Amino acid sequence: MGTITHDNEVRALQRGRTVFDYADELAVRVATSCGRAGTCHECVVQIETGMEALCERTEAERFLRDPFRLACQAAVEDAGTDIEFAPLRRQPRVLTAGVSAAPDTDGAAPIDPAVTRRGDGVFLDGERIDRYHGRMLGLAVDVGTTTVAMELIDLENGETLRVSSFGNPQLFAGSDIMNRVSYDGGEFRGELQAAIVSGINSAILDIGRELGTKRRQIYEVAIAGNSTMRDLVFGVDVQTLGQKPYKSQVEHQYRDGQRATTALSSRPRPLGLIIHPQARVYGMPLIASHVGADTAADLVAMDMAGQSGLAMLVDVGTNTEVVANLDGRMIAASCPAGPAFEGGLVGYGMPAYEGAIERLHWRDGEFRYHTIGDAAPEGICGSGLIDLLAELRRHGKMTAKGVFTHDRRAKEIAVVPEYGITFSRLDASNLAQAKAANYCGQLIVTRALGVAPHEVDRLYLAGGFANYVDVQSAIDIGFLAPVAEDRIVKIGNAALRGTREVLLSVSRRRALEDLVTEIEHIELETAADFFEVFVDGCRLEPMGAATHQPRQP
Repeated sequence: MGTITHDNEVRALQRGRTVFDYADELAVRVATSCGRAGTCHECVVQIETGMEALCERTEAERFLRDPFRLACQAAVEDAGTDIEFAPLRRQPRVLTAGVSAAPDTDGAAPIDPAVTRRGDGVFLDGERIDRYHGRMLGLAVDVGTTTVAMELIDLENGETLRVSSFGNPQLFAGSDIMNRVSYDGGEFRGELQAAIVSGINSAILDIGRELGTKRRQIYEVAIAGNSTMRDLVFGVDVQTLGQKPYKSQVEHQYRDGQRATTALSSRPRPLGLIIHPQARVYGMPLIASHVGADTAADLVAMDMAGQSGLAMLVDVGTNTEVVANLDGRMIAASCPAGPAFEGGLVGYGMPAYEGAIERLHWRDGEFRYHTIGDAAPEGICGSGLIDLLAELRRHGKMTAKGVFTHDRRAKEIAVVPEYGITFSRLDASNLAQAKAANYCGQLIVTRALGVAPHEVDRLYLAGGFANYVDVQSAIDIGFLAPVAEDRIVKIGNAALRGTREVLLSVSRRRALEDLVTEIEHIELETAADFFEVFVDGCRLEPMGAATHQPRQP
């Protein structure tokens, strides 16, 4: 009888069982968000030996080449041949840089951190917590669903000592927030908190080895992240975020008058962080529901409170957040876009790994493309998918409803035929629905302010995905509001930048805690015409296409 092996752990093979079944048995963490249906493309494993013992690739695996399989699809056919496998360990491209939109927030700006020095003493909020050991450090952390970005800062002068990033180690529970919520509500509650804290601790130790800094010199940590990610770091039960009205337990307590703010504060030891034991871990405040602490940090980085006219922030992701400010009145919404633009639900969709097509244009009868790392193409990431949709529309190859014009019965077209990469009507439909969520957010939020999306004076795009998107392509398919390109500002990882600024300034921290209480939050689906707006948003054309025509090819 054959065996299956991972990291020297061995089990006997049984015909019909999948590699995922054995991963469970061997306690191997393999990510999934689709319930093992083969649609999320997350459970990629490398078959190191014994590929011939597995069934033929299924339709869900057509985007893969040897030696890779989806663990949920790869079933044993020959139980007499040995198999060895390992989970795929590739990291997506991570954007750690952020551009501040506020004129007074450069590195030379005055700072007023909570951690100060008087003589040989280190003080936190005026209370002595340690003797001075040559440095006082702070750590800003943006806990993203996929990646974590960190910035180590000298609290005495505001100097950035190191910016680093790593993949969120919670991915074994799935890439979607709701999968994380569900996982944490099961028998392994607390495991996600332990995983993310372990990742942060490992990064702290790595930085210390590189720079010669001591972990006990870190006297404050500021944490940003969406509502679920932030609460998981602090060990807060996140189950209420998965149930109507989809609010954090912390937000419920605030609204019931049990808390003065939605910000969190803790000593490091209860969380498991290996910094100075008298340090503080500060959780950035939430705005409302799934509009979380990362969006609050964005508002600091772009100085939303100081913006005049109509300014709008769009932080693009699996959940896109939209905040619009019209002369001091702010409205926010969360748009559940789903994973289509991040590699899920699209046949050859993939995250921004090396080999992903990130730019794509139709030239001389074929698609010309550029891949991340100039590697051979393996699939198409989000920015490439937006280009693809826009080019198909510009050149009359697809209708606004996602039908191929050369043959309305055609189910797919070739994109890079030499590598077998195709694009289907189902792919277009899934992308259109994900795009419609972004469309609804921007349209409904601006409408609530009594204005139209094209009237936005300044559109700020936050996040790594938005940083690489061709804005004209995004506008042409209705992914972004139809405003002139010179009114669009890409602010990169604004959440990390805003968290840094709050770490360095008690006054900014207090101002942010006040600001989030003034922001109105709307649930998009409560709009009377939400369904009609969503259907309009599924059309691959600009917002308000009746009055704003798409650019001609």
